[in-house]
Amino acid sequence: MYTSQLVLLQVFFLMVPEGGRSQPSSSPSEAVPTPPELGPRTQGGTLQSSSEGTETPWTLPGISTVGPTVVTPSAPGNRTVDLFPVLPICICDLTPGACDINCCCDRDCYLLHPRTVFSFCLPGSVRSSSWVCVDNSLIFRSNSPFPSRVFMDSNGIRQFCVHVNNSKLNYFQKFQKVNATNFQALATEFGGESFTSTFQNQSPAPFYRAGDPILTYFPKWSVISLLRQPAGVGAGGLCAESNPAAFLESKSTTCARFFKNLADSCTLDPSLNAASYYNFTVLKVPRGMTDLQNMKFQVPVTLVSQAGSPLLAGNTCQNVVSQVIYEMETNGTFGIQKVSVSFGQTNLTVEPGTSLQQHFIIRFRAFQQSTAASLTRPRSGNPGYIVGKPLLALTGDISHSMSLLQSQGDGTCSVKRQEVQFGVNAISGCKLRLKKVDCSHTQQEIYQTLHGRPRPEHVAIFGNADPAQKGGWTKILSRNCSVSAMHCTSCCVIPVSLEIQVLWAYIGLQSNPQAHVSGARFLYQCQSIQDSQQVTEVSLTTVVTFVDITQKPEPPRGQPRMDWKLPFDFFFPFKVAFSRGVYSGKGSVSPILILCLLLLGVLNLETE
Repeated sequence: MYTSQLVLLQVFFLMVPEGGRSQPSSSPSEAVPTPPELGPRTQGGTLQSSSEGTETPWTLPGISTVGPTVVTPSAPGNRTVDLFPVLPICICDLTPGACDINCCCDRDCYLLHPRTVFSFCLPGSVRSSSWVCVDNSLIFRSNSPFPSRVFMDSNGIRQFCVHVNNSKLNYFQKFQKVNATNFQALATEFGGESFTSTFQNQSPAPFYRAGDPILTYFPKWSVISLLRQPAGVGAGGLCAESNPAAFLESKSTTCARFFKNLADSCTLDPSLNAASYYNFTVLKVPRGMTDLQNMKFQVPVTLVSQAGSPLLAGNTCQNVVSQVIYEMETNGTFGIQKVSVSFGQTNLTVEPGTSLQQHFIIRFRAFQQSTAASLTRPRSGNPGYIVGKPLLALTGDISHSMSLLQSQGDGTCSVKRQEVQFGVNAISGCKLRLKKVDCSHTQQEIYQTLHGRPRPEHVAIFGNADPAQKGGWTKILSRNCSVSAMHCTSCCVIPVSLEIQVLWAYIGLQSNPQAHVSGARFLYQCQSIQDSQQVTEVSLTTVVTFVDITQKPEPPRGQPRMDWKLPFDFFFPFKVAFSRGVYSGKGSVSPILILCLLLLGVLNLETE
């Protein structure tokens, strides 16, 4: 035991410079490997063991003899050697009867000094320690009663370190008794969220919040579920059925399905059957799940247009669902008031590796009693366009979004088209399978495929353009392919590419500029095919480019230059001094120099 009267650290310094004060360190870096279990050192340099066992001789390589040196300690002859005085519990000893690498407290390793063999010791395999270090060159002899060593730091400088007795580093936490009385209290105090369902434990919310999943109810099976909106995952965009639809979040997703045996999947796969998308009711608010027999909390899904069931006719699977569109009307905290669904269907040929690309769209709008108000389209800006919003087009009196080609999984042109987003350049393409008809019908089919149906005639100048106000729309410039330009009389000239060029600019205040469309045009690239050629398909491409033609206004002029005005009698003292100097005949130049300096200072201020 160390008495409290002893000085914690008694060290004789040969010469202590101003920056040679001791620095505490919890673990000296790059220490010379030494057994951490060894005890304090004596004045002669011998080491005393901190445990009751006896040490065997050991040396510390690479330490200079100047200052404290490590010498071989002498062990009492009547004591046995304790090879493992480090820790009573070895937490890294995981392999019984075998040595665990870098586990410095593993008795199966039979190592007196594990640090000389292992590159490092695992945390918890040695006692934590705290050290106070100074430069080794400052130490002549150490009389410290605490363990001391010489370490090499990362810069190659030897550090003399003294071990500080800090019992908190090796404090053991006691076991906490847990029984039936305090189990629930401890779980509530320190526990977190549970993975188990909380539907039975918590009452449902009184109304939906934005982003909440939408609850559905299947009366046939008395099952509560969620409205799903399949989405593509992975590089192939495979359909993930578990993706829930979110309240008030209008969203469009696309995914692909692949069939090994379409003949069986045609009538058995529910994802191809339109009935599986409306054979349930939607709960107006979440609290409706507490009273499923009360129909006032349930909204039936209304079918907008008739959709047939899948039918296998020969080598074709008919009435396959390719698009699902949900329209939902909401009324604040009163929840969902109306749900309607419409479908797009297609036919698939039964062959190995058949694929199908499906589109799922959910739109939310405010509940309106009048149908006329519910037909209004959302704005693309108010007034100026917002980047990423649909580019509005007008055909007759019908407003719609301008669109581009979109391909299916096999590369053929899809009925579904991609909206043109304002300010976003895009390119798309697909293969159109041609029917055996005359040239004029082929041209008409390709034109309709390139620009969509109906064909855009005008484009909105601003994002909030009203179809009834013709002044808010500008005509789209266009010119179809010409036979005379191809210099071919027996050819069928067909368009193969459409480039939509949109010129736009910012107008208004620079602090709040508004984007508007100045003009748009359709540019077709044409190709001629001989009437005798049997062309079965053609590759089509649509491109949209936005050109910013904003003319920046002239920058404001600089600040007005200062017009220095001096008092009328400002130079009077200098005149007096100058006149005296002339009359005196001594030719004093001091007033002149002072006047020149003042004038130079004024001129410098003007130039700055």
